[in-house]
Amino acid sequence: MNITFDELREIKHSLPHGSIAKIANELQLDEQYVRNYFGATDFTTGDIVPMQKEPGPRGGIVHLEDTAILNKAREILGYKLSD
Repeated sequence: MNITFDELREIKHSLPHGSIAKIANELQLDEQYVRNYFGATDFTTGDIVPMQKEPGPRGGIVHLEDTAILNKAREILGYKLSD
């Protein structure tokens, strides 16, 4: 799935407090891994997220192989999932 980096960050910043922990818990992932998924770069405690980022407008295009975290975030925000 492709999404702009700005859209990905907008979703992250729209999440209510505690959502990163909730997503991590529900998907049995490390919280820092979920933060890194949304663009953070702390790899000392969280793994590198399998994604490709290409330059472009709105922060560039991010290709996500696994959309489980994004789908959970959208679910929390009440988005209709199309993937």
